[in-house]
Amino acid sequence: MINIHGLTTETNNENTKNIDQLSAEEIVQLINEEDAKVAAAVGAEKLSIAKAIDGVAERFAKGGRIIYIGAGSSGRMGTLDAVELTPTYSVSPTRAFGILAGGDKAMYSAIEGAEDSCEFGIQDLKDVNLSCDDVVIGIAASGRTPYTISALEYGNEIGALTIAVTSNKDSEMAKIAQISIAPVVGPEVIMGSTRMKAGTAQKMVVNMISTGAMIKVGKVYQNYMVHVQPTNEKLMIRATGIISDITGASDTEAEELLKKSGNNVAVAIVMYEGNTTRESAEQALDKTNEKVRAAIELIKSNEQ
Repeated sequence: MINIHGLTTETNNENTKNIDQLSAEEIVQLINEEDAKVAAAVGAEKLSIAKAIDGVAERFAKGGRIIYIGAGSSGRMGTLDAVELTPTYSVSPTRAFGILAGGDKAMYSAIEGAEDSCEFGIQDLKDVNLSCDDVVIGIAASGRTPYTISALEYGNEIGALTIAVTSNKDSEMAKIAQISIAPVVGPEVIMGSTRMKAGTAQKMVVNMISTGAMIKVGKVYQNYMVHVQPTNEKLMIRATGIISDITGASDTEAEELLKKSGNNVAVAIVMYEGNTTRESAEQALDKTNEKVRAAIELIKSNEQ
């Protein structure tokens, strides 16, 4: 049986004991005051987060996958981060994805008992052919979820990089994972409702890990997401704006560049900055592992 007594996330918050007697405005004020503590808690884990970024970037650059795994709201948080990497950085869904205890249907419905199964945690990773090149990011506020613990243990056994994202220091997951990130946000506004402060901390941490890793592998140029997929009108406008901001081209020129590049922002930028063709820009990006800055430098060095 899991013992959750004594966990920070399961203790009672003295500041909110009368929340059921407050007005809506007072409830908002109280929740906002508690939420303000989250960023500081995440900041206290910055060295561990940086270590995770370096580890994820190294594995990803070598062809490994980023696999988030967890139960309930924690699992959903990992899945949410994973799916956003496709439109934002053109990461294939096969290279970054979430696994939920109870399967895909657990994204929308509570699957009772799924988080208590150690066997499911292992089997779900076996089903995706976990390898030593991959990263397993286990997420659980308590740090004691059997499903997620078994996934991290199996990840270690296979030789994958294992990372634990929890909200309790010295949890079982923290001891198992190669990298432990544990922002302690304190008791929740509503006792045990870890979708609140703990969930916010989880979101901040996984955002930092994935964004940092994408920067390290070259998916960002300056501070622009130059590998964004312009798959709708909003993203087409954003893509054109990125090209215009970086190159100084007019909106009309940027639109034409985007068309000539095959709707590839990175290619368009390299074409403009390197004063070259789409084919040459694509070749330069291929040689530099899709890093825009390096591709521009390569083209310019070849001209000298």
